[in-house]
Amino acid sequence: MQPGADFLVVGAGFAGSVMARELADAGYQVQVIDRRQHIAGNAFDETDAQGVLIHQYGPHIFHTNSAAIVAWLSRFTGWRAYEHRVQAVVDGVAYPFPINRETLNRLYDLNLDEAGATTWLASVREPRSPLKTSEDVILNSVGRDLYEKFFLNYTRKQWGREPSLLKAGVAARIPVRTNLDDRYFTDTWQAMPDQGYTRLFANILDHPGIHLELETDFATVRASAGSAHVVYTGPVDAYFNCCYGPLPYRSLRFEHEHYPSLSSFQTTGTVNYPNDYAFTRITEFRHLTGQSHQGTSIVREYPQAGGDPYYPVPSDESEALYQRYAALARHESGVTFVGRLAEYRYYNMDQVIGAALAAARRLLGKPAA
Repeated sequence: MQPGADFLVVGAGFAGSVMARELADAGYQVQVIDRRQHIAGNAFDETDAQGVLIHQYGPHIFHTNSAAIVAWLSRFTGWRAYEHRVQAVVDGVAYPFPINRETLNRLYDLNLDEAGATTWLASVREPRSPLKTSEDVILNSVGRDLYEKFFLNYTRKQWGREPSLLKAGVAARIPVRTNLDDRYFTDTWQAMPDQGYTRLFANILDHPGIHLELETDFATVRASAGSAHVVYTGPVDAYFNCCYGPLPYRSLRFEHEHYPSLSSFQTTGTVNYPNDYAFTRITEFRHLTGQSHQGTSIVREYPQAGGDPYYPVPSDESEALYQRYAALARHESGVTFVGRLAEYRYYNMDQVIGAALAAARRLLGKPAA
């Protein structure tokens, strides 16, 4: 623990790094620790043994509608324009995903225009009210056949449970389109840091008021924090020693592979496999980074129950358990809890940044943006 630090920031991912920079810019001395060997959290990227820039923990695509967040990040990175596209393989054929009009026309041998696609979807949907679960949302939107082809088995693999046991918000993140827009996101700003995420984080943390220590667990410095205010971005249940029992998370196992003789492995950045194989998707990094290389590198993602926590499980039971920890957190003096794990929320990257900026403003006594 750095002597004289005003703040101890636990975690060098987006939440912790953004908080650290804001506090340091305000003139405070900030100690940042991370248990891993690197900064950038799950957004960490590096060149593999063949010289291809890869995302070690799966694809991270930056997208936002917030001009303020773009402006903040642009202090630390340039940008490469990139619009992510995804396909889903059903019965051996790759279709645009999220489902759009081309998906419907090719899958069912139709020739629908936009109005026709709207009418067709209305004819196959299974009205559900209220929309309590992911199953309700999907059946209400696209009906039984599309649900079973694109969503049911993918959800089982990703979350380890039935869509009927997951909250409605999981499915609400995935739109269904009646036009031909095949972009995965429709945000006004879609781009990648032009030198990668790790360089972006290095620039954020490059401040004389920030002292960084890697391979350092919170438990080893907790007792020596002294009067420093703690910014905690780790799992909230772990902070309280899982006194109410562990919160459920889903984890991932990543299988990276390089193909030295292939210039391209697939036609889009990511291809989902909802019904086949134990993995959920394959990402090819050259699409994301724009890097030119004689070979190509991919990653397959295998969801699993054990391992590092990646995704809070969005069920009524897990939310009820989290609220018990949230009550403890609200009464924990000298600690700010922020980020996906600390707030048990499925944040996108821009949402994490927004939450961190808002938390920093509160700590600094500044008015809300």
